[in-house]
Amino acid sequence: MNVVSWVLDAVLALAFLAAGVMKLAQPRAALAEKGMGWAADFSDGAVKGIGALEVVGALGLVLPKLLGIAPVLSPLAALGLAAVMVGAVVVHVRRKESPAAPAVLGVLSLVAAIIGFGQV
Repeated sequence: MNVVSWVLDAVLALAFLAAGVMKLAQPRAALAEKGMGWAADFSDGAVKGIGALEVVGALGLVLPKLLGIAPVLSPLAALGLAAVMVGAVVVHVRRKESPAAPAVLGVLSLVAAIIGFGQV
């Protein structure tokens, strides 16, 4: 189960790191033009805050286990990312957009948390 946990955490970390860096690096208007229409409904600070949560969560998925320092933080990071994805699903449903991508990431984050807590 350890291999499954590492693979799942790594895939999630890459996905959230990429999404978070994109939100941090690009202006809100550019994100809205590139298909993230929801960004137009939020302030610049909110979009950057979501990006920062995703980056910190991505690092939290792998660094504690990798360094062997407080490995319980990895499943906690997964729970935090699942919560962020619940918010994303709500936003997409309200905007009448497909919530598939955040729903899948949220479920995978929840699975990573369950597996992670089982290993701590």
